[in-house]
Amino acid sequence: MLKVGIIGCGFMGGMHAACYDVLEGVKLCAVADARGENAAEMAEKYGAKKVYTTGKDLIEDADVDIVDICLPTFLHTEHAVLAMKKGKNVFIEKPVCFTKEEGKILLEMEKETGAKVQVGQGLRFADEWVWLKEAVSNNTYGKMKTAVFRRLSPSPNWGWENWLHNVERSGSVALDMHVHDVDFMRYLFGEPDSFTATAQRNDKGIIEHIFTTYTYDKSVVTIEGCWDFPVDFPFEESYRIKFEKGTAVYKLGEGVTFYPTEGGSEKIEIKPSFEGVNDIGGNVSSLGEYYNELKYFTERIASGEPLLVATLSDAVKSVELALAEIAQVGGAQI
Repeated sequence: MLKVGIIGCGFMGGMHAACYDVLEGVKLCAVADARGENAAEMAEKYGAKKVYTTGKDLIEDADVDIVDICLPTFLHTEHAVLAMKKGKNVFIEKPVCFTKEEGKILLEMEKETGAKVQVGQGLRFADEWVWLKEAVSNNTYGKMKTAVFRRLSPSPNWGWENWLHNVERSGSVALDMHVHDVDFMRYLFGEPDSFTATAQRNDKGIIEHIFTTYTYDKSVVTIEGCWDFPVDFPFEESYRIKFEKGTAVYKLGEGVTFYPTEGGSEKIEIKPSFEGVNDIGGNVSSLGEYYNELKYFTERIASGEPLLVATLSDAVKSVELALAEIAQVGGAQI
């Protein structure tokens, strides 16, 4: 039985706890949150015996095999380093770190301790995105000509102490949310040859909307990310990939449709790998990718097999590219 400790009992920590609750061979044994009532509520709901008010205390005291870090980005590295030094395997939510320097520290500690570390780049495990990865890798529809990724959200006002709107804690939408699609683009196509980024800022000079165009040989990819839409604006996650043999279109909640070059359309049947309704809230209605990524992580730890998807080194490279985009437009806040 793998024993897990979760640090951070907000929305994402709740999603992870719900996943561990239905995974075989895994038990949530400890939780920690600065908001003691959140930790106590999660512990009661999922049967965790140990409750802490700081992540450091959990790492130091709890008898766990895995430390799952669901904290604000600026706290990731400190806690991950402590956990690795303590001999724990570590799951870190995205973006894995805040700076290039932190990325180097994490990679050095992973190598030094031999800890298994996976990062919550969940798109790599989401069913419609797994389908796209296979289509690209297998050259099912020929080469990619153009690709468009969009991730649009109402203002994220749900974070602890409103940390998402503090660029010194989140890095702005350009690091926190945009990194989802930056990472998946790299997963599909590798490193871009070049990129051009532009950004729209709020009245405080903070990036709220970013557009980036990347070039790959004779192909072009664009990514749009924004979290400054009105409160009732529906969250959008989508992609449109133009291949030699047709175009694949996906939108959250609507699935994937393929439009062959010669005409017509085909609804792609993608059977969910897991369906488990949660009561956590947010813009996701089932455990989906969260279950898939944590199932992969825990099974690999149990079997002793190496982690090959959403690795620490890959996640650090995705952060570095997002940071390069931020630098190109003059910083997250000016």
